[in-house]
Amino acid sequence: MSNLPGLEPLATTAIPTSRVSRRISFMGRVRELSILLALLIVIVAATAKNPNFTFSADGWRDLFLTPSILVLVAVGQGIVLITRNVDLSVGSVMGLSAYLTGRLFIDLPGIPMLLVIVLVVIFGGVLGLISGALVAFARVPAMVITLGMLYAYRGINVLWAGSDRINASDLPRDFLSLGTGQVLSIPILAIIAFIVLFIAAWLIKNTRGGREYYAIGSDPAAAELYGLKTTRRVLTAFVLSGALAGLAGVFYAARYGTVNSQAGSGWELDAVGAAVIGGVAITGGVGTLWGAAIGGMLLATINRALPVLGIPDFWQRFVVGLLILGAIVLDRAVALRQKRRLIESRGREDAPPPPGVPEPETARSNA
Repeated sequence: MSNLPGLEPLATTAIPTSRVSRRISFMGRVRELSILLALLIVIVAATAKNPNFTFSADGWRDLFLTPSILVLVAVGQGIVLITRNVDLSVGSVMGLSAYLTGRLFIDLPGIPMLLVIVLVVIFGGVLGLISGALVAFARVPAMVITLGMLYAYRGINVLWAGSDRINASDLPRDFLSLGTGQVLSIPILAIIAFIVLFIAAWLIKNTRGGREYYAIGSDPAAAELYGLKTTRRVLTAFVLSGALAGLAGVFYAARYGTVNSQAGSGWELDAVGAAVIGGVAITGGVGTLWGAAIGGMLLATINRALPVLGIPDFWQRFVVGLLILGAIVLDRAVALRQKRRLIESRGREDAPPPPGVPEPETARSNA
């Protein structure tokens, strides 16, 4: 595999690695099922306390509509986390995109809704590209870069919007109906979010580019030595994250109808929390976008359910914080356990044979 003279590829045994990979995959499925079970428990508990939580028209709609925005941001964040990076600017990108959506409708009367959506998604992708380029080329930790971009983009939004805000009366009716419309009792925004999730999850799992994201997140140095285009993959991860945050901004404007300079504040932490709770390791290389989406649904549902259960705001944040800390500790424990098992498996493969059993090379020479 190496082109350097005198260097031959090391012989490796595929069996231990495949076993560990299967264990990691199994643990991931168990993790996602446990988060899904927790989501169902929260829904059942809130419904038992107040049946309108689920069985009213508004309750059923909000059950799907409220998490749809966070799911989009969490999926984008999950892609970046898989590459062993983090994008803390998504909340500000979402806020800027939401305000841009309103300004396009106000400043360009009659502009087609589809064109607005495309332009805002491209705008979000460009903002993500800026952050990704700084991370990929400047070789500065993503947390530092995106934290700075969070404040920079938020400052631009405050400068642009000032004390003004966009109201529902400023937006076209057909656009607002996007945020309230339903198909077979399922909100349109939730259907779009699911389609985006399905496409992104399939591409990440089944394409070579998607598998390269995992390879980069597992070991960036080894990925570069292997010849993977790590810079390109990191750039595309941030572009996708920014584009999905842009689409979430469109959803935000359609869902709430009112947009000001503080739109999207704090969503970056919810996005990271949702992805981590859903099984996407903060250290990269592990997790699925389905898990990130389920984590987003759980967080959004908890924030809506706990007030119904009569739990004060402080304890709501405390519960979310405990979920995030628990997820990080669990990921670390699983990673250490799998590493220990991998080392033990390789140790058994490299151990000398029992007395009387020839070494593999000796056996071949005698043959």
